[in-house]
Order: sequence, then structure tokens, then C-alpha cells
Amino acid sequence: MSNLTGKRWDIFCRIVDNFGDIGVCWRLSQQLVLEHQLRVRLFIDDFTAASKIIPQLNISKQSQLVNDVEICTWPAPEIIPADVVIETFACALPDAYMQQMQVSKSVWINLEYLSAETWVGDFHARPSPHASLALTKYYYFPGFRDDTGGLIREANIADKTACHSDFHVNAKYEDALKISLFCYSHAPIHHLLTALQVCNHEVLLLVPQSSILPEIARLFGKASLEAGETLIRGNLNLQVLPFLSQADYDKLLRACDLNFVRGEDSWVRAIWAGKPFIWQPYLQSENTHLKKLNAFLAFFYQNFEQKQMLWEAHQYWSTEDRPAKQVENDTWQRYLGLLPAIKTYTQTQSRQLAAQPDLAAKLVIFCNKL
Repeated sequence: MSNLTGKRWDIFCRIVDNFGDIGVCWRLSQQLVLEHQLRVRLFIDDFTAASKIIPQLNISKQSQLVNDVEICTWPAPEIIPADVVIETFACALPDAYMQQMQVSKSVWINLEYLSAETWVGDFHARPSPHASLALTKYYYFPGFRDDTGGLIREANIADKTACHSDFHVNAKYEDALKISLFCYSHAPIHHLLTALQVCNHEVLLLVPQSSILPEIARLFGKASLEAGETLIRGNLNLQVLPFLSQADYDKLLRACDLNFVRGEDSWVRAIWAGKPFIWQPYLQSENTHLKKLNAFLAFFYQNFEQKQMLWEAHQYWSTEDRPAKQVENDTWQRYLGLLPAIKTYTQTQSRQLAAQPDLAAKLVIFCNKL
């Protein structure tokens, strides 16, 4: 239990264009309340978007309690800041709120994006005095190494299980290779589906509702797709799932043999699921996303014998430079053939990372020291 028991934390989340930011903030808020007995207010700028991740959220209310977290709209000027203020992903705190932080003497943390790049450890927890206010912001970097802020991981995560019946999978697909697909719309989805059609094993591709459904519909010559639909072409059986809650999505990752994930939240959950995964980083200018991808691959697969093939598969999925169609198809076939070895290796890496302190615990300790 934290020394800050009974103290108040404010977490600010600005939803940009995907659900990764609110996904991270919602997981962190719940864990701080449940495992560290803190009082947390989560300020969200877009309730309508947030309700996709938090189904219980009533978008007509400005403040409400969900899972013991107080969820609020962006604060009014008279709001008194909490003892600890978490600004997530440089979302920019309201000016009036920051003025009040000087009076409250709040601890100010900027929670940064997750990266496996080696420079992260050098900048983690660095202070940055404000130019005009009597405030100091600390840059807090989640990460994979001991000199970073750690990864989001609940205490009971190893106890969670899942089965295919959770997603109403037809019994005839019991022996099929089960793959989940969650990616950005610029991914080479057509190339992947083509490769899965000619796979030498029957494939069940489970696709939760997201922005990629119009692209998949187009590839199958349909105007649109709805949850519950199943499309078949060759050895590929594609089933559309509804938009999943975080808990259900975690179950999906654990139930599948291979997971395609994106951004930050689903990426970390795929690691904890202990199943082979292909990660697609958020697209950035000047190929910055590829630097993040390569840093992670170098760290996570450093001891895997066939790491060059894994590197190729990830590159094909995240780069706009397409290889010859047959070359890419061969890579996917070789990747699928190595799934048992990749699974064993991924489970080992997952256990090693789980032995480290998690992000919430390290964050609480850091704020206690301040």
C-alpha cells in the first residue's frame, strides 16, 4: 500500500485520433485505485470517444464514478488540483488549472509514450522547471528496462484465462489457426489476407470492429461489414467481432495463436498474453515510428535464433516500401511455420518483463520520494 493512501491524483487525457491514449489512462487510473488505494480523478476531453473504451460512461454527465474512478470533463477554472497531477502524452494542462497547481504545490508528471529506444533511460524522471510558473514537470518514460518507468501490468494479470467460446467461435474452427487483427488502416491488409488464403492450414481471422473494416469489405467486394459476419476465401475464414471492451480484448489476445496489434495499449497487452504478435507502431513523420519498431525488435528478440525473419515480417507490415508479392507471401508462410518457437520465446520474454516492477508501482514510489 502506498504512503499516499487517501491522497488525490488527477490524470488528464486528451483523445487525439485513436483509442490508445484513453486505453492507457483508463487502465492506469483503475490500477491506482484498486491496488494503491488512491483517489483518482480522470479528466477526459471527449466523453463520446471515451465511451467506446468505458461503456459504463454516461456522456451526458460532467462527473461520475466508474469502477471507483471519478471521471470528469475538462476542469472548470475553480477546480482545485490534486496532490499528484499526471499530464499524459504532453496533452497540455489548462492554464487556470496550472495556476492553481502553484498554490496546491502539486507534483507534476508528464507520462510519455512507451519506447524501447536506449535514450529513454537517460531522460526518464528528468525535471523541467516551468518558464514562468513556480512549477517543475517531471518527464516519466514507460519502458522495458530497469532504468525506465516500467510497463502497465495489473497484479492479477497472470491469473486471467480465455477460451474461444468467449467470442462465439463456431465449433468447426476449433482446430483452425486463430489470429486477431487490430491495426491501422494503412497496413498492407490485402497482402496479409492473400497470404492467409493460401496458408497450408485453415485460418480463423478474428477482426474487432475498427477503422479497417471498410478496407476489408472492399477487398471482399462488399459495401460494408457488420459484427457477426463471416467471410470465406480459400483457407481464410474471417469473422467480424463487435468493438471489444478492454477486458474482452485481453481475452481475445490470450485465446489466439497470433495477434496483430498497434500503438501502445494493445502492444503491451499482447506481450502479457504471451502469444506471438506483430506490432504496428503509430505512423510518424521522417520514419520515426520505424526507429521505435527497430529498437523494440532489437531488444525483445535479441536472443531469438530466427530474428531476421521476424524483423522482415514486422518491416513488411509497417513500412510503405513493399517487396515483391511472392517475397512477402513467403515471409508470412515462414513466420506461421515458426509460431511454436515464437510462442515459447515470447512466453519467456513476457515472464522476464513481468518480474520487473510495473508502471503504476514505480510511479507511486517516484511520487512518494518527491
